[in-house]
Amino acid sequence: LNSVYFVNSGSEANEGAIKLAKRVTGRMEVVAFHKAYHGSTHGVLSIIGEESFRRNYRPLVPGARFLHYNQHEELAKITEKTACVIAETVQAEAGVRPPDTEWLQALRHRCTEVGALLILDEIQAGFGRTGKLFGFEHYGVVPDIVTFAKGMGGGLPIGVFVASRELMQHFTDNPVLGHITTFGGNAVCCAAAEAVLQTLLQEKLVEQVAPKAQRLAGQLQHDAVKEVRHKGFLMTLEFPTTELNFKVIDECIKRGVITDWFLFADNCLRIAPPLIITEEEIDWAAEKILESIEAATA
Repeated sequence: LNSVYFVNSGSEANEGAIKLAKRVTGRMEVVAFHKAYHGSTHGVLSIIGEESFRRNYRPLVPGARFLHYNQHEELAKITEKTACVIAETVQAEAGVRPPDTEWLQALRHRCTEVGALLILDEIQAGFGRTGKLFGFEHYGVVPDIVTFAKGMGGGLPIGVFVASRELMQHFTDNPVLGHITTFGGNAVCCAAAEAVLQTLLQEKLVEQVAPKAQRLAGQLQHDAVKEVRHKGFLMTLEFPTTELNFKVIDECIKRGVITDWFLFADNCLRIAPPLIITEEEIDWAAEKILESIEAATA
C-alpha cells in the first residue's frame, strides 16, 4: 500500500521527498542532473541543474551532486553514500528531453544496487501530459518516491509526494512530525484534484494525447525549425537562436497563441496545450504558429 502526503506545490513535494529519502537512508548525498528543474525553494534550489540559478543564493544545502542525464557512464557515480537520485521523468526545462528506456531502467537498477532511493519528479510530466497518466509508465520502472503538482489541481494549488507506507512511516518518529504543512490536503484543492482525475479517466483524455500530439507535431514542420521534440503534449520547437525563438513567441501572442520558452533552453518554443484541446483547435494553433514563424523569419 502507498501513502500520499499532500502539500501545496511542486517545490514542497520535492522538498518532502528528499527529506524522506535522507530520513530513510541516513545518508546526506542527493544526486540530481544538469539542466534539471525541481522548484525554487531553498532545498530544491540546491539541486537545480544550472549554476546561474544557484549562485546568488549560496550557501546552499550541502551534499548535492550533479550528473549528466541520459548518460550510462554517469551511473557509476551513484554510490552507497547516495541518499537518493531525483530525476524528471522527462526533462522539461532542458527543452523536452525524454530519457532512453534502457537508461532509466539502468538508473532504477543502480539505485536498488546501492540502496539509494529513486525519486521521479512528475510535476510537469504527470497527470496525462505525456500520454500516460504517469510519465514513468512509458519506461517500465517504478520509483521509490514520486512527486506530482501542476496539472493535478486543475489550476488550484496542490502537490503530493507518494511512497510506500513502509517508507512514509519514517516520518512518524524522531521527530514525531517528520514533515508538516499548514494547507496541504486543503479540502477545496483536494476536491479539485479528485475532479481532475475523474475527468481524465472517465472522458479518456489521456488516451487522446498521443494521437493529438502527433497531429500537432506533424503540422509544425518548417525550414527554420531545427527539431520538433515531444513526449505527448510536452512539446518543443527548437530554433537555431534564442533571438528567433523570442520573435516567434511575440508573433504567436499577437495571433492569440500564448507560449514561452524553457528556463535552460531559451532557443526552444514551449508548446503545452490543455488535454481537452480539439482537433479543430490543434489545426488552428498549428496554422498560427507557422504564420508566426513566417513573420519572424521574413
